[in-house]
Amino acid sequence: MAITAADVKKLRDITGAGMMDCKKALAEADGDMAQAEKILKEMGLAAVAKRQDRATENGRVFTKVANGKAVLLELSCETDFVAKNDQFKALGEKMCDVVLEKGYTEPNDELKSMVDGLIATIKENMNLKRLCVIDVPANGYAATYVHGEGAVAVVVVFTSDNAAAFENETVREFTHDCALHVAAFKPQFLNTASVSKEYEAEQLSIFKAQVASMDKPEKVLEGIVRGKLNKLYSEVCFLNQPFVKDDSMSVEKKMAEVGKAAGAKLEISAYKFFQAGVDA
Repeated sequence: MAITAADVKKLRDITGAGMMDCKKALAEADGDMAQAEKILKEMGLAAVAKRQDRATENGRVFTKVANGKAVLLELSCETDFVAKNDQFKALGEKMCDVVLEKGYTEPNDELKSMVDGLIATIKENMNLKRLCVIDVPANGYAATYVHGEGAVAVVVVFTSDNAAAFENETVREFTHDCALHVAAFKPQFLNTASVSKEYEAEQLSIFKAQVASMDKPEKVLEGIVRGKLNKLYSEVCFLNQPFVKDDSMSVEKKMAEVGKAAGAKLEISAYKFFQAGVDA
């Protein structure tokens, strides 16, 4: 049976496969469109298997909020060129939708098959590297921010004793700025209470070693060590860091100021960021 250009185009539109692959599949199927689709799928799966071992060092991160949940997702690929591809971006966004719609909390076969489908089309290895889902309470609000070409994605979850405050334009602007703050400064901890005991003990031992040779009274040395620890908190703890839009005060103090003006008490209950190519 003669294979026409129109047949090839139709199969390409249906499957997204390359023109030559479509022509080859149609020839093998003797023009049967359904059989050609099956052949293309088999060809694609075989190609996917061959590409599984190829390194995926590029990619981008995605975030979305819906149904009382916020999702962060990292999709990796082999080249920066594919990371900027519209189909690749659309896949990441669609996967966020599926995660939120179906309540997924970790990678699974359905999500993997979505990735495999694009591998078969683009012919480059890809992986769903990681995903994280965060609850957004009824009295809460999730601010998101994606930096640049999907290099960093951030979710910051706020709560309030007056949920209506999240309709306030100034409060909304502040929540967005907090997400931007996380992208810029990448805090390791939310506050001093969330600093791990192991991390604090390690830092204290370093600070004590630094002052050990100083000829000063013990209480003075303790004060110096405490000062060093407080300075560290202002560098690694989100709420203690100088606010990105006003470094004269901490994030915590700015939040109290914004909340008071809006007639509400604001709190940050959770935050998370993914940086493409960098494990948390």
